[in-house]
Parts: sequence; structure tokens; C-alpha cells
Amino acid sequence: MEKPKIIAYLKPACGWSNGVRAVLRKYDLPFEDRDIINDPVQRQEMVEKSGQMLSPCVEINSQMLADISGEEVEAWMLANKVVQPNDLVTEVPINQACGAHQRR
Repeated sequence: MEKPKIIAYLKPACGWSNGVRAVLRKYDLPFEDRDIINDPVQRQEMVEKSGQMLSPCVEINSQMLADISGEEVEAWMLANKVVQPNDLVTEVPINQACGAHQRR
């Protein structure tokens, strides 16, 4: 199966963002991890592409998934046959909010 092109607009430290990273690693998918906190250009690109300001946003083969958890990314990839199911366990929860100290 050909690997999809994935751009993930994520916070460096956040439950939602870490869940997205964990799902992409679970399926051994290469992805561009774009820091939307420390790089305003990446944040602006995310807003322009997604039409909104909430994160994470994940672009898979030019399909933008906005304001999404790792759990939702996994469900979308399985439903769209981007990946095949596997029994691997992620190293972190895939549907956990950012703590108050991580919000910006």
C-alpha cells in the first residue's frame, strides 16, 4: 500500500496533538509535524487551509481534517482505506485534551 502524504499541524505538547502523532506512528506513516505554536507561518497556513483556528488539523492526501483527535484521524483513515486495521497499542491516549497549561 502506498504511503499517504500527511501534514499535521500540531502543538509541541498537547494531549490532542500527541494523540495524532501516536496514531500516525501506530500505522508507521511518515508525516510533516508542523509546529503551530512556535511558528506563526505554519499556524497561518493551517488557518487558511482549514478555514478555522482550532487544532490539531491533519491534511492527508490533500484532504483537510480540522480540529480532530487521534481517535478521529484513525477512524477516518480506516473508513477511507488509507490504512488497514492493526492491533498495535499507542504509547499515549489518542483522545485526550490539552491541559490548561498547554492551551494557547
